[in-house]
Amino acid sequence: MLHWENGRTEREDKENKMPDHEQYAPGPASGARVEKNRAQEDGVRKGVDKWTLILVRELRHSPEKVWQALTDPGQLREWAPFVVDGSLGAAGTTVKLTWVGNPKPIDTRVTRADAPELLEYGDIRWELEAFGSGTRLTLWHSIDRRFIAWGAAGWHICFDVLDRLLSGTPMGLIVGVNAMKFAGWQRLVAEYAKQFGVDPPKWTPPAAQKS
Repeated sequence: MLHWENGRTEREDKENKMPDHEQYAPGPASGARVEKNRAQEDGVRKGVDKWTLILVRELRHSPEKVWQALTDPGQLREWAPFVVDGSLGAAGTTVKLTWVGNPKPIDTRVTRADAPELLEYGDIRWELEAFGSGTRLTLWHSIDRRFIAWGAAGWHICFDVLDRLLSGTPMGLIVGVNAMKFAGWQRLVAEYAKQFGVDPPKWTPPAAQKS
C-alpha cells in the first residue's frame, strides 16, 4: 500500500514549510491508467488486491537530469513520498526505503538500473525516454486497489514538485497529510477514481481545504 496517512519525523520541518504552495494548484487528472493484476495465490489468501498504476509525465529536462532526481537520496528527499539511505543508481544495491506515514524502513533491492533509461526496485519501475529536449517519464507502481486513486493523486503532485525542483524553482515538498489537506486533493482523487472505475477512499483529513 502507498502510505499517505502521516508525515515522518525527519521531514516535518520541510513538510510544514510551504513557501509557494498557496500559488500552486494541481492540474486535472491525466496521463494515468491501471492494469488489473492477475490474482496471485498469496494475494488471494491475504485478501490483497493490487493493481498497477501507470502514470506518464513529460518533463522539460534531459533523461540524465531526471535520472539523478530518481536515484540520488538528497534529491528524492525534496520531492518523493519516501526517503532512502543510499543511491538507487546501481543494480544489486539494497537500501532502506521509508515511505511517508510508515516509520518502519523497508529493505529494498534495486533489480534494474540502466542509466538513464530504466530503473526498478521494490514495487516500482521507471522508464525514461528522450522526448524532444526533455523526457517522457513513465512510472509503474503496484498499489492496493482500494487506494489506487490516492496513489495516482499523490504521484501527480509529486511529479509537479519534481518538475519545479529540476527547473530551479522549488516549491517545497507536498506529501503525506500536507498533500491530503491541500486544495485540489479531493478533486484530483475523484477524477482519478472516475477514470479507473473505482470508488475514492472514504477517509478525509479533518482539516482538508475546500477545492
